[in-house]
Amino acid sequence: MPERVELAAPAKVNLRLCILAREESGYHALETVLCTLSLADRVTVARGEAGIRLTVEGGVDVGPPERNLAVRAAERFYREIGAAPAIDLHLAKHVPAAAGLGGGSSDAAAVLRALNALHGDPLPRAALLRMAIELGSDVPFFLCGSPYALAWGRGERVMPLPPLPPRPVLVAHPGMAMPTADAFRDVAALRGGAYAPEAALIDPAALASWEGIEGLARNDFEPVVLSRIPVLEAGLATLRGAGARIALLAGSGSSIFGVFDSAEARDAASARVDALGMRSWRAETCCAPPEAASYTISAD
Repeated sequence: MPERVELAAPAKVNLRLCILAREESGYHALETVLCTLSLADRVTVARGEAGIRLTVEGGVDVGPPERNLAVRAAERFYREIGAAPAIDLHLAKHVPAAAGLGGGSSDAAAVLRALNALHGDPLPRAALLRMAIELGSDVPFFLCGSPYALAWGRGERVMPLPPLPPRPVLVAHPGMAMPTADAFRDVAALRGGAYAPEAALIDPAALASWEGIEGLARNDFEPVVLSRIPVLEAGLATLRGAGARIALLAGSGSSIFGVFDSAEARDAASARVDALGMRSWRAETCCAPPEAASYTISAD
């Protein structure tokens, strides 16, 4: 068995994010179309001393180890196989934290996959997916094996879709976080107790092309998040003015993104967004499953 496994942990954007009814548990059901990006962290898991030793590079605050989702994923894996952990976990962070890009969830999914490979694949994919559901709503998507998918509920129901052709993407972040719990709370307050969502019906044919996705693109978090972080509204207007075919809030925020027809248009938009005081990243939508090119297994 290998001594070390390194994986890419890609960011994601929600090309459509509809917040549906609030359940009695207090959770909101969602309907969302997710797509991975070439912007990615690198996750390395290696055999080590007793316990889980976490190191992080990249200047991204991932919180205390006991609350870090990658560490929690490792702890959950070892409980499942009935063994004591003895690993070194290294995160090379490139995806900003608390930005709606799924960085923590993607890291957690990568840890589950890496640990399974490190131990000779003791768990089937179904078991990994059950653990993913426990860890967070975006983790199952990152484990589904497709860079493009439709998800429902709390993210536990995922239907992989044939990938769309890659497109240039610009991601921008205002330098402040939007906690997911606060975003949901603001949505609930805005809607009130009598809110009845519209029927969530999607023509499957619309998911098969970028032109179809343009007609479906929306994010129900935008009214509450843009009211808290006004520069995001200016950022979205800048992306659209620069030619973005789709410009939306990423997840529950606080990043925004634009999908462009050409790298030249995206790169020109980058300077305009940076002038607003936001930080931007140039990327592409991914057209290959993460497993296709991300495993680096070493016995050194």
